Amino acid sequence: MSVLSRTTATSLIALVAATPLKAESLDVQIGYLQWVPDQGPVLSNVISEPEDAGLRGAELAINDNSTTGRFLGQTYSMQSNVTDSEEAAIAAFDAMRENGLELFVVNAPASTLKTLTEKAGDNTLIFNAGAKDDALRTGQCHVNLLHTMPSYSMLTDALGQWLNQRRWDEVFLITGPTDADKGWADAFRRSAKRFGLEIVEDKPWTFDADLRRTASKELPLFTQASDYDAVVVADVRGDFGEYVPFNTWLPRPVMGTQGMSPVTWHRVVESWGAAQLQNRFRELADRNMNSEDYAAWAAIRAIGTAVTDLNSAKPGEIRNFLFSDKFQLAAFKGRKVTFRDWNGQMRQPIPLVHPRGLVATAPFEGFLHPNTELDTLGFDRPESECRING
Repeated sequence: MSVLSRTTATSLIALVAATPLKAESLDVQIGYLQWVPDQGPVLSNVISEPEDAGLRGAELAINDNSTTGRFLGQTYSMQSNVTDSEEAAIAAFDAMRENGLELFVVNAPASTLKTLTEKAGDNTLIFNAGAKDDALRTGQCHVNLLHTMPSYSMLTDALGQWLNQRRWDEVFLITGPTDADKGWADAFRRSAKRFGLEIVEDKPWTFDADLRRTASKELPLFTQASDYDAVVVADVRGDFGEYVPFNTWLPRPVMGTQGMSPVTWHRVVESWGAAQLQNRFRELADRNMNSEDYAAWAAIRAIGTAVTDLNSAKPGEIRNFLFSDKFQLAAFKGRKVTFRDWNGQMRQPIPLVHPRGLVATAPFEGFLHPNTELDTLGFDRPESECRING
């Protein structure tokens, strides 16, 4: 072989060695299901949640996953179904599974989630991006159900820590009539005991008057008490709570589901790179990102993080990765986001916001935990009967 031939051959070998081998194509299919029951008419002119809340967050996450997957030979696709009944949601779930889907993000009530997890097989992984019920994290856990939506107790513990930190120890609690209101209020009562708060008045809201005309008369009388540091409202659908601020008997701050609120996500969250996420979402959806959008986004981004590391879309392998020390999601909340291995809940900071500003982010300094301060929010391992990961 001539010197020129040997040189050419050597160059070709070096070129081949330096060229990365194209990864085998991996198609990651995710199902998105949404069913939000009609909450009925409310007495206040609240701004209703967008009908596509959750869905647009899932779409943004698919786009984000695809950006990374494009370089790794991984393609992401999503089949979505926004239904108007539980029966339709269950039928859509069955149809998607028959078409081979094994990864699901669901924004639906707890009762629907329970039905879906009971129907799901061992190879189906479901992410709860809607239901906040504590029972799903304490006694009704399922081995293949993970939660990116915080529980009621995570939200109310964030509020309880803030009240404790401010030494606003005496609170007036108002609870609305719906099951969601009662679930939120029950969680706050637990938080009050946990953080040394005293509920000096605990009143149910039983009025059906049009507060647009009578709030200034009804609410001062309703909130009469000798003293309290704050008023806490449990009115999830916004029936009366919007009228409580500035109409209380004593000049006190209002918080809970109205006033200053603990939330999963809000447009005023902008630190730790969140402004970039907010802008990308507005460009996609032409509106602000809300809690349901964020929970769906976090679920699909968690799947994408696992697939990137594993180069596999098998639900069992993804589940094991999400519970391992290798998993870490850049969640734009300033702390490492992981999953609790006993009940599948995603640990995450909780912003405390009012409609136009961020007040603080829980957990707060001084609330200690042997594992992570994030486990001071919500039911800790000893408080839960669940042991879904051994």
